[in-house]
Amino acid sequence: MKKGYLFVFLAASMWGTLGIFAKYLDGFGLSPFTMVFYRVLFALMLLAVYLYFRCGFSIKRSRLKFYALYGFFSIFLFYTLYFYTVTISSVSFAVLLLYTAPVYSIVLGRVIFKEALSREKVAALAMVMSGVLLVNWGNVQFSTKALIFGLLTGFTYALYGVLAKFAIRKEEPEKALFYTLLFGLIYLFPFTDFSVPAGAFSYLFALAFFPTFLGYILYNHALKEVEVSRASIVATIEPVVAIVLAFILFGETLTLKQLVGAVLIIGGSMLVHAREKEKTRGSDS
Repeated sequence: MKKGYLFVFLAASMWGTLGIFAKYLDGFGLSPFTMVFYRVLFALMLLAVYLYFRCGFSIKRSRLKFYALYGFFSIFLFYTLYFYTVTISSVSFAVLLLYTAPVYSIVLGRVIFKEALSREKVAALAMVMSGVLLVNWGNVQFSTKALIFGLLTGFTYALYGVLAKFAIRKEEPEKALFYTLLFGLIYLFPFTDFSVPAGAFSYLFALAFFPTFLGYILYNHALKEVEVSRASIVATIEPVVAIVLAFILFGETLTLKQLVGAVLIIGGSMLVHAREKEKTRGSDS
């Protein structure tokens, strides 16, 4: 197995814990922006320690404009659109449209990086999109406004991978993440309520460590050797991890429809990797 695909799978598994930590933190009455702010702040602290001992913080001044845009679109705008969609519709509907990201990734990967639009990639996309639909679709009610903002959320989610691909060409993945989060933190600052109960800090730190620090570093490293479009398809394993954890930790119901959806998502992810593996063997022989 290509190391990059393993990293995408592990990153998506880390991201699958987001809803678990959010559910615990919701009990403390924290606003979404406050959760995101402290998630980013603690992740920055972890990255600062790592970079101090590893490779330092040096970066060309000309690159700061890029990271200012990266932080705006992939941290601030993404979370703003996502949480707004949740407030005007539902979590299930917001997650459903969040995972239109692979569609955008395939288009952007083709246009920007000249990635091939292969048959197995299209088939895998159809499988994972059907799976996401089955995993998240319920008695969903939404407005045209929610549909538009939800689709924009998926687009900004896809932009993360595209911009990360550009970032890691010139900076180490950890350094790229540090400056992206730093600018994201600056944009989040005016919207944050800084009063947080003491009991919430352990969960906020876990939110920063697992789905942010580990998740994004793994994904950034994966993009060194995996196409943006393929990585985005494999990353749809995230809602499967989320529903399994919710079943184990909170006793939430796992329906047959969700299980079928999970199988489709896993199958689509495996198809993307298996076909590329075949091509690699063919080119080596």
